[in-house]
Amino acid sequence: MNQFIRLDPTDNVVTVTSYLEMGTAVDGVVTKTVVPRGHKVAAQPIEVGEAVVKYAQLIGFASQPIAAGEHVHTHNVEFRNTDHVYDFSTDLRAVKMVPETARDTFMGFKRSNGSVGTRNYIAVISSVNCSATAARMIADAFGPEQMADYPNVDGVVAYVHGTGCGMAGSGDGFEALQRVSWGYAKHANHAGVLMVGLGCEMNQIDWLLEAFGLERGPHFQTMNIQDVAGLRHTVETGIAKVKAMLPEANKATREPCPVSELTVALQCGGSDAWSGVTANPALGYACDLLVAQGGTGVLAETPEIYGAEHLLTRRTVDQKAGDKLIGLVKWWEDYTARNHGSMDNNPSPGNKKGGLTTILEKSLGAVAKGGTSPLTGVFKYGEPITSKGFVFMDSPGYDPASVTGQIASGCNLVTFTTGRGSTFGCKPAPCIKIATNTQMYDRMVEDMDVNAGTMLSAGITLEEKGREIYDMFLRVASGEETKSEQQGLGDFEFVPWQIGATM
Repeated sequence: MNQFIRLDPTDNVVTVTSYLEMGTAVDGVVTKTVVPRGHKVAAQPIEVGEAVVKYAQLIGFASQPIAAGEHVHTHNVEFRNTDHVYDFSTDLRAVKMVPETARDTFMGFKRSNGSVGTRNYIAVISSVNCSATAARMIADAFGPEQMADYPNVDGVVAYVHGTGCGMAGSGDGFEALQRVSWGYAKHANHAGVLMVGLGCEMNQIDWLLEAFGLERGPHFQTMNIQDVAGLRHTVETGIAKVKAMLPEANKATREPCPVSELTVALQCGGSDAWSGVTANPALGYACDLLVAQGGTGVLAETPEIYGAEHLLTRRTVDQKAGDKLIGLVKWWEDYTARNHGSMDNNPSPGNKKGGLTTILEKSLGAVAKGGTSPLTGVFKYGEPITSKGFVFMDSPGYDPASVTGQIASGCNLVTFTTGRGSTFGCKPAPCIKIATNTQMYDRMVEDMDVNAGTMLSAGITLEEKGREIYDMFLRVASGEETKSEQQGLGDFEFVPWQIGATM
């Protein structure tokens, strides 16, 4: 492996692949200090105020003179808000669609409404924090011993949260929570749903049913603690309702389904300098393979495309989608400003330790998860995905909140690239973890499903690694357990995005 990587001939920095001592020759310059693995070295002098360039894109500005060979990071690079001139639909690459008769299949659960699941759970969903304990008690009654008679059911899961009341009854926050509640209630990975409320909360179950056209039935039931007459009666009643659902849920069996029924969340967390070099581009290649099969890849985390959104507007199928994406970016600029924050609050301390200096650098790597296919749609947080192909969903960069929105939008499979080593997992959609570097993969092999670090350490090509990830889509969608599933993750990662005032 070379001592450094230059991502584009126009870059004025290179990324080192191992820890370098002072005085090491790198790309025609000599390092002036020690440089940690994954960090940047100036390939030429950079004057104060001059752009620092990586990926052939701006990632920040020199806050002091930077000599050739100097370590380039937060101590000498500053962030400034972006001011891009946006182009629309100028980088539309034709997708060579696989004929329907030749498309891949996976073994999924076909639902009566036409949707397809990759898992078969029963959900217990709280409408408000006040019913969270009841929901957990109901789900906890169904351990391995109780589920032994239902081998086709993956489990009974409680989805509880810390909001649902003390909030405005309209506006962004209320609407987002309702979309998440609806999305989980209708998710294809659920064979049955029980919603549990308190009764007096702002997020009324009846309002949700009315707003989204949900109808009660054997597989979708609701109750309020105040109406059932207390916590104990609610838990007993809820357990009885779930018991009645289990025999029918167990009748579901896997059968061949086209890959076009896969909707895959494209997520990253605990990113490092290698995220934009290995795992994210490889996942992007897998996304392109999925799109060619008629499937859907969903990119999210609006703060983590900041500074790279102009690359996505070039790929929008029309200006309407591009304007919607820019509108989200402007909303986030206002949102962070009025809350006395900065768009550069991300990257995190861990990201910076891994070599990422500004949000601009992180974003350029993050958008690589979306491959090269046209961007066919832009959606609100938790809004149902109605477009096939590559799409974008608005969300925070906070992984649990972002993935919760993607699942609510219909994702039945989650992919998660990580460089520092996140142990994230989620339900009801299984989560595939992709390591960006071999060192971390070897250290956390019990948590990582794919090692994209071999693109550096073993010369594996982008195409080979992308195909490996795509093939894993099919295996996991067909029932193969991911590392996070094997370790029982996913019961506490339901985190709806809380927007607005708590009152």
